[in-house]
Amino acid sequence: MGFVIEESAEIGASAETVWRVLTDFAAYGEWNPFALECRTTLRPGEPIDMLVRLTGSQPRKQREFIRTHTPGTEFSYSMKPVPLGALHSLRTQTVTPMGEDRCRYDSHFELAGWLQPVVAASLGAAMRRGFAGMTAGLRERAEKLA
Repeated sequence: MGFVIEESAEIGASAETVWRVLTDFAAYGEWNPFALECRTTLRPGEPIDMLVRLTGSQPRKQREFIRTHTPGTEFSYSMKPVPLGALHSLRTQTVTPMGEDRCRYDSHFELAGWLQPVVAASLGAAMRRGFAGMTAGLRERAEKLA
């Protein structure tokens, strides 16, 4: 397995509220310090376009493609694989009910391929901070709306 980042949080809000925040892509700039902008239909095969801040520098545009979508539960996306198996990724975000006013959010990211060690060494720490910031922002936003 390649480079993996796992983030999880129990959130004091219903799964429906967390899902609504997670999929209100137009509002990402209000709470998400990692993906400042996001646009997608969530239809498998279609793009997910993001403006991502990996380091203190300028945010960069990123286009990946939706792989799966189970409304109210999960969606996943991946980058267009780099030729010759150099690099490929998968990101999955899942919301699981834990009662009426509580749920669990799980984020899984993996990066693999022969270029993965180079990317992980140069961007790994920033990616970990980004995913952690997004998880914290999601929790805060959803709990305010609960």
